Amino acid sequence: MLYTNKDLVKLIIPLIIEQVLIMLVGMVDVMMISRVGEAAVSGVSLVDTVNVLIINIFTALATGGAVVAGHFLGQKNKERACDAAWQLVLFSFLSSMVVMLIFLGVHDLILKYVFGKIEPDVYGNAKIYLIITALSIVPLSVYNATAAIFRSVNKAMITMLISLMMNALNIGGNYLLIYVIPMGVKGAAISTTLSRTAAAIVGMLLLFQKKREIHFNGHITWRMKPDIIKKILYVGLPNGLENSLFQLGKILVLSLVSTLGTYAIAANAVAGTVAMFNVLPGMAINYAILSIASYCVGAGEMEQVKYYTKKLIFIIYGAMWVLSIGIIFGVDHILNLYHLTAESAPLTAQVVRFHAIMAMFFWAPSFSITNMLRAAGDVIYPTIISAVSMWVFRIGSAYLLCGYFHMGLMGVWIAMVIDWIFRAACFLFRYKQGRWQYVYRKKDKELV
Repeated sequence: MLYTNKDLVKLIIPLIIEQVLIMLVGMVDVMMISRVGEAAVSGVSLVDTVNVLIINIFTALATGGAVVAGHFLGQKNKERACDAAWQLVLFSFLSSMVVMLIFLGVHDLILKYVFGKIEPDVYGNAKIYLIITALSIVPLSVYNATAAIFRSVNKAMITMLISLMMNALNIGGNYLLIYVIPMGVKGAAISTTLSRTAAAIVGMLLLFQKKREIHFNGHITWRMKPDIIKKILYVGLPNGLENSLFQLGKILVLSLVSTLGTYAIAANAVAGTVAMFNVLPGMAINYAILSIASYCVGAGEMEQVKYYTKKLIFIIYGAMWVLSIGIIFGVDHILNLYHLTAESAPLTAQVVRFHAIMAMFFWAPSFSITNMLRAAGDVIYPTIISAVSMWVFRIGSAYLLCGYFHMGLMGVWIAMVIDWIFRAACFLFRYKQGRWQYVYRKKDKELV
């Protein structure tokens, strides 16, 4: 076997800790800014959904780079893996710079036309947070690229330590700029941006160390290598399109939530944060599936791809059940951290418990099998299914349940689970069908 249980533990545990730390950046902002008021929480939560849309594009690009590097490593071609790593960082930097400038130029249009009519105090906080955190798009895209490179060589411990540093800087900055120097939302945004910039710098410096399996020494160039970029984009573009459509769908649903009032926006924001923590083990192990499957595909070991995918999904189920049960019974204590109003708190608790129960059964097949398919180069099918499911089931059902059946915020979350179930059924069918096993060799020849 290409990976021992010790190798899996060495990869998975740091990944889970890293995801906890990454998530804490957003959670700490919401928790610490909650002292300022619900308008501030609502403004930050609205902007975060837009920021995630942009960030997901570059996370997907990093995924494409990780897959390509993994394939080269599986083929024992270290030089090409190093080339792929540098090309990923270069492309991420240049493209994110363009996106950041465009994003800053149209921020008013985003707030006015995406979220519709929102209360003036919410709008003011959202605008401040959006402009400042937009400056973190470039460093965060570079950090995502470096993190994907480290994961491709089973060095998740490094990204975990960088995330730890990033969170320490963010928490310290928040304390200083929210409580000591009362800058409110502006302080939280500045702290987040600076901490992400520091993470990008550290990640880059480490990859200039020649002792590493993948490094940049001897591979620095400002010239794009079309053969490598095509391979990265073949995986990254469909994945980016899928993630972008997914997040855009969430934004459209959020525009529906915004019509339900500030209390519903606040409840949805807090429930979303807790829900992300609920599925955190799955998100972390999905990176392991991507890394391990990419290496196995590059080595031509399709049976090992199946073996490790099943094994890691089984681990996701176990972790998800333990965490979900803890959230179901401990949600009231968790929500005490957010200082919600008497109107928001019961609704938030109801949504969080519903999500925890549904995640125990449907999250893993809906979101984990796709990483194995991407690692094998089977990227078109997941993109089509995800897009159809999002727009037909999540968005369509949300507007139906809220508009026709008047189910309020719960209707939005029920629609999300309907989306999960459809995705899970389609991806399980694709896995059982087995056509994904023959995609890589064919596409690898076409993209040379």
